[in-house]
Amino acid sequence: MQAAIGDRVHVHGHTVGVPDLWGEVLEVRGSEGQPPYLVAFNDGHQGLIFPGPDAVIEHTGREFARR
Repeated sequence: MQAAIGDRVHVHGHTVGVPDLWGEVLEVRGSEGQPPYLVAFNDGHQGLIFPGPDAVIEHTGREFARR
């Protein structure tokens, strides 16, 4: 899994009644886009994550536009 600053992370809820989480990658702390990622989530919290199989990275291309 690879991500860039500005990409979106979608973490699927895996239990009935647990909503999906969405967030924006603020920092990529691994090498060459690898985890961990510092993410600002839609519920207001920030966290350092190592995405699992329930997560999807949506590439926005904003990191490349900044170059």
